[in-house]
Amino acid sequence: MAGYRHRRDGIPCQDAWQQVVAGPAEAPVTVLAVADGAGSRLRSDEGSKLAVALAMDAFARWASRPCPPGEAVHALLRHAYEEVADAFLDQTGDQADDFATTLAVLVLAPEWIGHLSVGDGFAVVRAGTVDGRAQFHLLPQAAAASEYSNETVFLTSPGAERWVRTVCVRDAGVDGALLSTDGLAQAALSRPDGRCQTPNASFVAAVLGSLDRPGPDPARDEEELAALLRSDRLSALNADDKTLVRAVRP
Repeated sequence: MAGYRHRRDGIPCQDAWQQVVAGPAEAPVTVLAVADGAGSRLRSDEGSKLAVALAMDAFARWASRPCPPGEAVHALLRHAYEEVADAFLDQTGDQADDFATTLAVLVLAPEWIGHLSVGDGFAVVRAGTVDGRAQFHLLPQAAAASEYSNETVFLTSPGAERWVRTVCVRDAGVDGALLSTDGLAQAALSRPDGRCQTPNASFVAAVLGSLDRPGPDPARDEEELAALLRSDRLSALNADDKTLVRAVRP
C-alpha cells in the first residue's frame, strides 16, 4: 500500500507482494514474498514487482521438493535466492540499479518454516502461549551493510549475497506468521530495552486475529486492515509504503 508521502506526491507504491500455494495436495507449501523498491531509483516499483514474481517461481519450485529440516533448508533457500538474483539481473541488464529492491520470503512447509531476507523486510511468527498470552517471535533479520551504516542492501547491491540471511524454524506450535516491508517496523516491532527489537504483541495479534476469527464478509476484513495501514496513527510513525502478508494455520 502506498504510504502517505507517495499518496501526497502522486508517486506509485514501490512495495510489492505475492503468495502462492505449491506442492502436492497432501503436503502443500505456502510461499509469501514482499519487496520494497528503493525510493531513489527510477524504476524501483517495477523492480519490487519483478522480485516477488521471480520469488514465487523459484521458491515454490525448490520448496516443493522433499527437504528435511536443518541445513538442507538453508541450502534450499540459498539456491532459490541465487535463481532469483540471476534472473533479476538478466532481465534488468545494464539498468539493474534503476530497479533496486529488497526481498523477504517466508516458506511455510509442513515440517518447517524457512525465511530468507536481503534488505530490511522482517517476519514474525506466533507460537505457543505463556499465562494464556500468545507468544510472538521476530525471526533473525539480514544484517546491515556495516555496523556504522543503516544503508539497506538490495538485490542489485555489489556482493548482496554476503548479506542474505536464511532461517529455518522447526516448531509444530507455530500457528501464525506475518511478513512485512520495513514501512511497518515502527508499528509491528518495539525496543523495550532500547536495544533488541521484539514484536509489538498488540499490533501483530490484531493483524492475525482477524484471520483467526474472520467476519462474514472477507472483503470487509481486508478493507479494515487496509484502513489500519492508511491510518493517521501509522502514517505518523512512518510515512513510507506499507505492505504485509499474513497467514494462520486453520
